[in-house]
Amino acid sequence: MELLGGNQLADIRLMQMFPWFGVIRSAKDEMSLMANARYESFRDAKLQLSLDVQRSWYELHKVKQNIRISEKNIEILKTIERLAIVRFKAAPSGNTSSSSGRVATPASAPGSSNSSSGMNSMGSSSNTSGTVSNQVASSMPGNSMGSSSGSSGLTDVYRIQIEINDVHNNIEQLKNQWNALAAQFNSYLNRRPDAEVAIPDTLIADNFQLSLLELSDSAFSNNPMLGMLKFEQQSLEARKQMVTKMGYPMIGLGVNYSVINKSEMSTSSMNGKDMIMPMVTATLPIYRKKYRSMQSEADLLKSANEQNYKATANELSTEYYQAMQLYQDAGRRTKLYKDQQLLASKSLDIMIKSFAASGSDLSDILRIRQQTLDYEYKQMEAIADLNTSIAWLKRLMAFSQ
Repeated sequence: MELLGGNQLADIRLMQMFPWFGVIRSAKDEMSLMANARYESFRDAKLQLSLDVQRSWYELHKVKQNIRISEKNIEILKTIERLAIVRFKAAPSGNTSSSSGRVATPASAPGSSNSSSGMNSMGSSSNTSGTVSNQVASSMPGNSMGSSSGSSGLTDVYRIQIEINDVHNNIEQLKNQWNALAAQFNSYLNRRPDAEVAIPDTLIADNFQLSLLELSDSAFSNNPMLGMLKFEQQSLEARKQMVTKMGYPMIGLGVNYSVINKSEMSTSSMNGKDMIMPMVTATLPIYRKKYRSMQSEADLLKSANEQNYKATANELSTEYYQAMQLYQDAGRRTKLYKDQQLLASKSLDIMIKSFAASGSDLSDILRIRQQTLDYEYKQMEAIADLNTSIAWLKRLMAFSQ
């Protein structure tokens, strides 16, 4: 371009557009609140992982105690077997021992159930005791292997040996289940599946006192899921303010720099001097459908978030009552089975001595023996369920694990 002050060689323009006041601040608030929401989601995942680790650990403890009780069962059976052999050898030739007409077939040691996963699977106690209860039922009078009337002492020995073989088979099944649960436990800890898992011989009940009356609106104030939804709601508020102000005019500030050569035809004092010009511009958003749609989107997302918050709060309340039911039930069962196991153990000692001295009914001994082990296992299972329910309650209220 030829100018009076020379010939233009180049034109450089720099312009910065500034949105309406508050748009940048609202955008910053939205991103900060969304970051807080993501952090709450991370907290929730961490708490859930902690719960899964504890639940899997208690399932491993159940299996280990099941194996221990099964091995104890074998020792008791071998003791009874030795007494039966002595009784058989001491009996006169051709003489058979009579019984009360009841023959039971006690099953193997308590069985166990598979571990369940997720937040909703803990609402009920483990199914492991189901196998134990079935074994007790199979030991009751009426479930006979054959008529005990006129059965010989040798038949009693064979029956005990059958029991021992069944318990050995059950122990092998429990060891296989242990391997599967240990692999799952190690996966939670990011370890090799075959890594060794140390489980103590005894399990102590946690000391955690809580009542259903303590449930209130503030009970889940620290729950990360509700915290995440609160931050998302605040983030959507900031987004709505941002898109509303984006519909206002934008102001631009800049500078224009023109490079000019001298002109031989010009006698002006400005000939060949570069030109600098400050600039101001403004944009007016005439078509506003885009901004109205963005505001409508923010309102709908806020409404959906409010409904999601209510649904999540209701789910947490339901889980809380389920966890409290498991907590109270496990506490009651712990005390009950402790007393029952003590009484059954005393009865078993008396009946074994009576069997060795006067030859009491073997079926009654096996039945009491099974009840004793069954109550011992159920007591341990109740403690594990109690600790699991406590871990569940702490997870719901985001207590430190």
